[in-house]
This record gives sequence, structure tokens and C-alpha cells, in this order.
Amino acid sequence: MRVAIVTESFLPSLNGVTTSVCRVLDHLADRGHEAVVICPGPAPQAYRGFPVRTVQALTVRQFRIGLPTTDLERILRDVRPDVVHAASPFGLGWRGLAAGRNLGIPTIAIYQTDMPSYLAQHAGPLRSSITKASWRWIRHLHSLADLTLAPSSATLAELTAHGVPRSALWSRGVDTSLYSPNLRSSERVGALRRCLAPNGETIVGYVGRLAHEKQVHRLTEIADLPNTSLVIVGDGPTREKLEQLLPKAHFLGFRQGTALAQAYAALDVFVHTGVNETFGQTLQEAMAAGLPVVAPAAGGPLDIVKPGVTGYLFDPGVTGALRASVNSLVIDPMLRERMGDSAHRKMQARSWAGVVDQLIGYYRAVVEPTYARPAA
Repeated sequence: MRVAIVTESFLPSLNGVTTSVCRVLDHLADRGHEAVVICPGPAPQAYRGFPVRTVQALTVRQFRIGLPTTDLERILRDVRPDVVHAASPFGLGWRGLAAGRNLGIPTIAIYQTDMPSYLAQHAGPLRSSITKASWRWIRHLHSLADLTLAPSSATLAELTAHGVPRSALWSRGVDTSLYSPNLRSSERVGALRRCLAPNGETIVGYVGRLAHEKQVHRLTEIADLPNTSLVIVGDGPTREKLEQLLPKAHFLGFRQGTALAQAYAALDVFVHTGVNETFGQTLQEAMAAGLPVVAPAAGGPLDIVKPGVTGYLFDPGVTGALRASVNSLVIDPMLRERMGDSAHRKMQARSWAGVVDQLIGYYRAVVEPTYARPAA
């Protein structure tokens, strides 16, 4: 198949959308399909041999925002794809879906970012109005797609409740060769652990963007747990404020690739803080690394974490719930080991290869109406 991926974010920007797009492209290449990436500039000219076409963009709050101009329709005419894949569409993706409809090209929209919640957090007294307006826009935008794919059952239910038509479940994969408990025995990870926990403390960590919507401030609830070392991996606009809020925490900054995998391997317990996640990719990475995980009982984590088996889901509305969940793992090394092993085993079935094969099945379902939609 020839696939045109219209994405709101791509390299050199690194985030969940970019990661998902790159993994899809990797496996499309491995399976002999053709693809083109259409994204905001600047960007590399190619990825895995696939051409990358850029559109004009502007910078808003450190993000490059692609402008939804008619250039996108011209590019699709040139490429003549079998299907348009709109990754986390909002502005540029909307234009891609509209252009696909105008040109008679089947389209799939990947719902990944909880934009209504993100906008509401910055809306102040206009929160209610902004939320309603953003859902109206999302409903209109996704009505242009032949199929919308949601990353979790909670998100799928939310889309259905807000009137988004023609939706299905499509999860995300994890690189089980990169994120592995085997790294824990490496010299570099051992040195990092000695630096972070010189007195043998239990290392509790968060990995992700440091931004308001990630609610990393919740970690203040566990900052003074006895015999623990708190570690934060990532960067973003709230880092300075968090450093003031958590003066004893170790801030390791942004990491990727092997360095990120080593950071996961250095932890004993992983904590996820945000309640507006449509999925929770860092949870999967931590579990692949053999860590027990603690996350809010909301959104994407509901599909990923099995309470009492791979970790705990805490009630984000109850003060002390996060602390109690983390503390139960801190005081019981055998429980950590048992849950970490279960988490690692669960992630072995979530390779990107299988996930992208399912996506290709969804492509075929919109291109060939008689093709059976793959099982979720």
C-alpha cells in the first residue's frame, strides 16, 4: 500500500505522536509498503527511505504548528496515496482529512492527544466554554475520517459519548528489545543507581514531559517517603517550578534511546501522574523494563495496569492514595519483584510489529469496503 501520513509533529520534535509515527514507518518499511510523511517544517528530508514533505509552520508554546494551507492537497495529488493516515489531527490533520475527502482518498484519523482537557487547563474561567467548543471541533474534524482509531477503551467510550462516528480501538506497541530488565545488571545502570541511591534507597521515578497537563506536582505526595530516592526524567516548561517544589528530587533531564532505557532500568518503582492521558506509553516502557507501576485510575492506564498484578491504580481525587500505593511497593521488595516480572511478561505481547499489522488491517478496511475490520 501507499500511505500518506499527515502528522502534527515529527522529527526533530520528540514526543508521543512522533514516536508512534516513526514506529509505524519502521514497520511499513520492513513490510515493503510505501509511505510519505507530511508535517510542519523544519524536518529531515527522509525517514527510512520515505520522503518527508514539509508545510509552513509557526511556533506556539515551544510546539511547531503546521498551517492548514492548500499545499497539503497539492502534495496528496502528487503522491496519490491509497490511504491518508492523520496522526493526532487538529489543524494540519484536519486539512489532510478534508483534502482526502475532496480527492476521494480513504482516511484514518488517530486520536492520541486529549486536546479538550489540555485547552481547558489553560482556559481559566472560560474552561466550560472552551471544552464544549473543542469537542465540537473534534466531532467535526473526525466526521471527515472514514475511521477514527482510539488508543484505549476509556478514550473510545469518550469519543462515542461526544458523538464521534465510526471509531475503533487501536493500541500502541512498545520496543521490548530496548526497554528490558536485563539492562539493570549493566555497569552504567549500576553506577547510576549508586549515584541516585548511595545508601541503598528505593528509587521511585517519573518519566515524561514536564508540563502543566502532566500534573507532575502530584509527586510532592511521595517526596518525603522514608528510604526512597525520587527521580524525574524529562524536561519542559514546568521544570524550574518543579525543582523548587521538589528540592530533594534528582532531575536527570531529557533522555532518549539507550540513555532513556538505562534510566528506566535504574528505577525500582515507576509513577505516572497525569489523569488526562489517552494511553500512557511511558507505562508500557516502564513495564517492559520490568518495573511495577503506579498510575491514576483514569483514561489510558485503565487498559494497561492490572491492579495488584502489574502495579496499582490510585484514585486521583483522594489525598494520600498515591502515597499509599507507592509506599506498599517501597516497603516490600518481594512484591516489587513479583509485579515487575508480571509487567515485563505482559509487555512481551505488545510488540510494535503486531500493532502495526493491525493498523494495516484497518487501512485495508477503509480502502477495500469488503475487507473485514481487524479484531481490536
